[in-house]
Amino acid sequence: MSDHPKPSERARELVRGAYDVHVHVAPDVVERITDDLSLAPRFAEAGLGGFVLKSHYFPTAERAAMVRRAVPGVGVVGAITLNGSVGGMNPLAVELAARAGARFVWLPTVDSANQRACTASAPEGARPPMWARLQEELRAEGMAADPVDVVDAAGRVTEPTRQVLRVIAKYDMTLATGHLGADEIAAVVDAAVAAGVRRIVVTHPEFTSQRVAADRQRELAAKGALMERCFTTPYTGKVSWDVWLENIRAVGPEHSVLSSDLGQPFNPPVEDGMALMADRLLAEGFTEAEVHRMAVLNSRFLTAADG
Repeated sequence: MSDHPKPSERARELVRGAYDVHVHVAPDVVERITDDLSLAPRFAEAGLGGFVLKSHYFPTAERAAMVRRAVPGVGVVGAITLNGSVGGMNPLAVELAARAGARFVWLPTVDSANQRACTASAPEGARPPMWARLQEELRAEGMAADPVDVVDAAGRVTEPTRQVLRVIAKYDMTLATGHLGADEIAAVVDAAVAAGVRRIVVTHPEFTSQRVAADRQRELAAKGALMERCFTTPYTGKVSWDVWLENIRAVGPEHSVLSSDLGQPFNPPVEDGMALMADRLLAEGFTEAEVHRMAVLNSRFLTAADG
């Protein structure tokens, strides 16, 4: 950890009040750098508003509620990810998660058809995601879930997906597109808008299994979706910093939201991620107002932190 960069005080002040909408911390089924109860006071000390607890395998609303009770004043947000472990595109699971207080719904990630079919190899030197080994172990033991489809063979959104979107709209939750491919994302965003979903974020569009082109990102932004700019995607070598920055410029800071995707033991402390991105963006010529919009205003919109 000592080899990682440290954020400047200017950057920390600029991201004050931000929510990190994508963190991976313990308890989990893979090793994590910290746990949610330990992270919450560190977020408070850094002046951050809170964080969204993402698990690829388990709903986190109950965990979030307990952490909020234990550490008052930190906005810890629960979520659900629609992989095989919760029944895939399961509207009942989303309904119950919403009633338990979950605010985010990720579409399939490790079990998405796109992620399973992706043949894009990681760039040389890139760290593989931590869940990859677990997925291999499950397959070796004959327990891998079937791929979770959100569209049919003709590219049309399936009825279970539409049911999920209706639940998301009913509770004004945030839809995150997970590890879907670009065509799937476009179909889902159209269906989500039609269903009345107000908060939509395209999950790390630069990730290796997605590589959503800038022109497609602009089309999605025009429909109201925010593009999630995750720190770990360039930091771990899955994409170059230049491409990450170019996409933000091409689509516009107003259509981007910063998140860390941190929690892996080999990466920087989770509470440093937002400020480290702020430092990088400032060094590349983005204004303080643009960084504040991406880090604070847009993250608070997605978490409904301001009502």
